[in-house]
Amino acid sequence: MSKSALKKELLKLTKEQLVEQILDLYEKNKSIKEFYDFYLNPHNEKELVEKYKKIIRKEFNVERPERGSEKFSVAKKAISEFKSLQPSPEALADVMLYLPESACELTYCYGDYSEQFYDSTYNNYKAALEFIAKHHLLDEFKLRAEQCVKWASPCGYGFANDIADIYYEFYQD
Repeated sequence: MSKSALKKELLKLTKEQLVEQILDLYEKNKSIKEFYDFYLNPHNEKELVEKYKKIIRKEFNVERPERGSEKFSVAKKAISEFKSLQPSPEALADVMLYLPESACELTYCYGDYSEQFYDSTYNNYKAALEFIAKHHLLDEFKLRAEQCVKWASPCGYGFANDIADIYYEFYQD
């Protein structure tokens, strides 16, 4: 169904019927509940940032790597879900950068990973820096972005150079 068709049908409903539908959706759908909880209470953004960073950290578990699964798809889904809540650019940038940050730290602590792991880390790092630059937040995230370069420095497959190159593309010291 298109948005215009949905709108046409919703306009036929009374205010009370619309409220009942929204309450029903709120009760039955976890993502809608989370959306409205955030929409009506945006000052809990920091708690949500921590919730989604925790999901990412579970995938790239530096403290207990045997418990991590290094699934970029799970981490990216967490970022996508957080983005759907329409957080502030600062909060979204924080969560976006946390993925490559965690992956870089993991490989720094435990040695080389696959070329695919490095490619995914690089792509997420680049996407985070592009978002950060677009929202004029480079100064706010410079130290964390630079830390990724340091953590990548001993890695193979040209990963260290790729991370450094994209860093210097955004941060021309």
